[in-house]
Amino acid sequence: MPRILPTFLHPAVLLLAASGFAAQAAPYLPKSDDQVLERLPLRPNDPVAREMQQLRSQLRADPNNVGVATALARRYYEMVGEEGDPRYLGYAQAALAPWWNAPEPPVEVQVLRAGLAQFSHNFSGALSDLSSVLARDPGNAQARALRATIHIVQARYAEASADCVALREVTSELIATGCAAMVDGLTGKLDVAHQRLADTLAHHPDASAAEKLWVLIRLAEMAQRQDRALQAEAYFRQAVGLGITDTFLLAAYADFLLDHKRYGEVVAMLKDKTPSDGLLLRLVLAETEMKLPTAESRAATLAARYHAAQLRGDTVHQQEEARFRLEIYNDAKNALPLAQENWKVQKEPRDARILLESALAARAPAAAAPAVQWLKDSRIEDKRLQDLAAKLREVRK
Repeated sequence: MPRILPTFLHPAVLLLAASGFAAQAAPYLPKSDDQVLERLPLRPNDPVAREMQQLRSQLRADPNNVGVATALARRYYEMVGEEGDPRYLGYAQAALAPWWNAPEPPVEVQVLRAGLAQFSHNFSGALSDLSSVLARDPGNAQARALRATIHIVQARYAEASADCVALREVTSELIATGCAAMVDGLTGKLDVAHQRLADTLAHHPDASAAEKLWVLIRLAEMAQRQDRALQAEAYFRQAVGLGITDTFLLAAYADFLLDHKRYGEVVAMLKDKTPSDGLLLRLVLAETEMKLPTAESRAATLAARYHAAQLRGDTVHQQEEARFRLEIYNDAKNALPLAQENWKVQKEPRDARILLESALAARAPAAAAPAVQWLKDSRIEDKRLQDLAAKLREVRK
């Protein structure tokens, strides 16, 4: 998902896209810009509503105005992170229609096209666009950050590290340090990476709220892998206190609460966030544990969404659908192949976890061999993942 460079696009969007939380459905492409997608939850006098209405009017009057088109597309793109509804991606794509199939569109269009490609897990297409941009504009920080993120998601740590180094020349110290910390935190240098990023954040009290949000989520993830629950929660609470609506933050915090069996807090936090498939999943998990009367109907709704995605040939749900099958229905037989297919595309700790858990439930340790090998090769420090791998070794015996 996940998002490395919040000065250009909302941090929730970039990393969400690469990490899988926001990649919840293939973008729906409306037939025209006049088609009503959804009534936005904005008051008529809301500045965002006024801005978007003005941009849509300007684009209707001049569809080939690249500045207006990219401004509108970027705003829709950001709304995915804010609302968790991937249908806004279709509107973003529609705004960019005049240049969508061009082999070398304007740089700002090509970066956005790469970002949108992430949401459908078209990482190769995204990387192609980003490399094209960087060949023309080596100092394009947004493209560099986005490419680093995709490399991290695909466990290409050497390539990601090179992009993080290049970021030092084109973006803030905080974001460049965060990029490097993401790589180091996954490759055997977790304690040092955590401390360096925490110190850098402390030295930049004037950083934007969006930058602080992104860094605090990274720090919370690191603290969780270090088995420091109190510290992780402190980071999550600081992030929530920034007052930024962010589906990636809510999903990550909900996962933390679920792991600590604090189901009521998950329900309270997510009960009104059901348009997002990722957040609905976490709500269903909590309500099922609490045996709430709404759990069954919400689970049916989510199952229908996953089925509709399968009919479209949409594979971006695989990691979370595997989790749904395993944790809600105890269906390891169907969860495991989903987790295996997901691992072919993205290789983050959460992807390893569902593959290891599914293989353990199915008593099929060989199925998780790629993730176990990744644990060894990356030298990742994550007690939960190591414990799961150890349990799988016991199955062999």
